[in-house]
Amino acid sequence: MMSTELASLEGLRVLYQSDDYIVVDKHWDIRIDSKMWYEKNTVQAQLRHHFPQLADPSTYYGFRFCHQLDFSTSGALCVALNKAAAGWAYHCFKDRTVTKAYLALIRGWVEEETQTLDFSIGKNSTEGKTHMMCVEGTEGCENPKPCKTELTVLEYGLYDGDPVTKVLLQPLTGRTHQLRVHCSAIGHPIVGDFTYSSGADDAPYRMMLHAHLLHIPLEPQPLLVTAGDPFVPTVDPKWLPQRALRTLTATVEALLECRVEENRKLKEDEKVRREEEQRKQRKEQRTEEESEEQRRHCQEWLSEWAGD
Repeated sequence: MMSTELASLEGLRVLYQSDDYIVVDKHWDIRIDSKMWYEKNTVQAQLRHHFPQLADPSTYYGFRFCHQLDFSTSGALCVALNKAAAGWAYHCFKDRTVTKAYLALIRGWVEEETQTLDFSIGKNSTEGKTHMMCVEGTEGCENPKPCKTELTVLEYGLYDGDPVTKVLLQPLTGRTHQLRVHCSAIGHPIVGDFTYSSGADDAPYRMMLHAHLLHIPLEPQPLLVTAGDPFVPTVDPKWLPQRALRTLTATVEALLECRVEENRKLKEDEKVRREEEQRKQRKEQRTEEESEEQRRHCQEWLSEWAGD
């Protein structure tokens, strides 16, 4: 279970390991990698410290990270241990068949228990905010792209005396800062999000966003990892749950069942599409062969007629 202690080179928690992948429980407030000489404490450095024999000298950082997590976000982070494994994971992410779900504590009590947050997100070009993203319609919002997040309320409670809601967030797209921007857009920013509170929410020891679930539908065996729940009173006594609506376990199970069914249907649709494409190609080939046969017969008839 993650604690309130700061990250260290020794403090790497491995959730899963095989010949092809390592999934670690990334600490909050630590970068995945960095080219800055003064950034000594990164996930890449932790991996080199614990698994020097697994570092690949042909890559810049030594390890191939399959996806990203923000500096302030903790949780499940997948690392490929070879080029082939990186390629398999890349195709799953590219085809959007990967399932990710995040736990968060957000400010206020969210009234709508389940909802889809549908706000296009773009870069903020406003002076002093160029490191941020923003929703379409915001002043300075450049090149907004469609973005969707599923939000499910788990619990209501208090954080340091203020009302907060514990939620499960499932990003259906993968934009920079998507979950943080979407929660802020509905008036419920993530607890401890210094950036998207304009620097006001600086009292909590961390930003309360954690990558809880990672499911990559690899063949023949999918990769499924959960990274625990750091938002419990035993870890942070300032969080005081008051009313639970649904359990995390049941919510994740339902989410996975739904996603597995969606992926199965996608595969079936893709199979039907390929079969239809093959039928079309065979039909075109037959038509071409028949046309060639007709031309040959016609040529023979013309030759016979000319001879007569």
